Amino acid sequence: MSYKRLPYMYDVLPFSPTSPDDSWQNTALCQYVEAKFREVCRRFGYREIRTPILEPTELFTRNIGKGTDIVSKEMFSFQMRGEHDISLKPEGTASVVRACIQNRLLIDYPMLKLYYIGQNFRAERGQKGRYRQHQQLGVEAFGVADPQVDAEVISLAVTFYGELGINDCELKINSVGTPASRVAYAEALRDFVRPYLSDMSEEGQTRFEGNPLRMLDTKSERDLQILENAPHLVDYLDAESRDHFEKLQDYLSALGIVYTLDHRLVRGFDYYTKTAFEIVGKHLGSQSALGGGGRYDGLVKDCGGADTPGIGFGLGMERCLITLQEMGVELPLPPGASQVFLIVLGDDAALVRRSLQIMAELRTNGIAVDRDFRSKKFTQQIKTADTFKARYALVLGENELAQNVIQLRDQTTKEQKEVALSGLVAELKGLFAG
Repeated sequence: MSYKRLPYMYDVLPFSPTSPDDSWQNTALCQYVEAKFREVCRRFGYREIRTPILEPTELFTRNIGKGTDIVSKEMFSFQMRGEHDISLKPEGTASVVRACIQNRLLIDYPMLKLYYIGQNFRAERGQKGRYRQHQQLGVEAFGVADPQVDAEVISLAVTFYGELGINDCELKINSVGTPASRVAYAEALRDFVRPYLSDMSEEGQTRFEGNPLRMLDTKSERDLQILENAPHLVDYLDAESRDHFEKLQDYLSALGIVYTLDHRLVRGFDYYTKTAFEIVGKHLGSQSALGGGGRYDGLVKDCGGADTPGIGFGLGMERCLITLQEMGVELPLPPGASQVFLIVLGDDAALVRRSLQIMAELRTNGIAVDRDFRSKKFTQQIKTADTFKARYALVLGENELAQNVIQLRDQTTKEQKEVALSGLVAELKGLFAG
């Protein structure tokens, strides 16, 4: 019996997939993007945290919001024997908050800046850039309520995309105020929509009752037409939220970060307060959001910790890679696994032992080397070296062994020269350094 991967999942391969549309599913590309994200986070003073993929279901149902799509229909949840209900985590923030509270990080480090790279799981209908298992790059900053931190978090995300070469994305911002100010706005929004409620989509009508702000986050053209002249949330903000939002805009302008005010931007989680933002690409069709986030000043307290302000974001790895592919951006990828390929001509015991010693010496000195253990023919071995894109080939036969030398072949120029085995490491290091 043969098996295939589950729907709306994908494999990441050590070589480029045969389909050009799937060329982003390459481990070298993923490693490059991850390394770039880690480097940008390091420069901004963020430290890595890793959390389990399984968490108590209540961590998400209580804090993300039961009326959100994620909790109502998109979580992988189940019950283990003798255990509480558990779920594969659908997002990263709640897990990070739980870990910080449980491990006293917010007590020992009152100002805490963290980043993570991890897998999230959602039982949603898949499409391009939207998978049931996806990798998220995220940051969380705790302990500071000042909008300067909001500007820094947004600047980190913009810097990351810019350094990857994604410079044509759009930053959208809004303020969702406080829970109290949202109550007043929710009633005003219901009052506006009520005369048109029967004309709205089924999803819009459901959200009208359970979570009216989520009506704004719709793809329905019919709903968008109805909501075109709806009241704006910013007009219902309390004085503190309004001041916070005005200062954020001033700081973004000071940093030279271009943004657009989007009055329909509310994000998908109930825990957001004040700042909400989203980064939108131009190469993903309907799934245009590259990532987004916002402030969540009440989340830590709701999860059992002290009253601690926080802000963060999550960026989708898959959408980032697809965007780079669609834009034709060439990333400076690291060399392949085999910088050097050893070709052994013969199976004499002494020759085999010496070849193993050479490979061990190169690896000990930080040089990646491999060989084809199947074939003794030069043509087959050199073909394998080309398949694995080795930069140099080393040819060792009985004559070379007798003279303590080896043939060094440049796989690009096809030039070849003899090198003493005693000086091989130094020779290769010199070539790679150049």
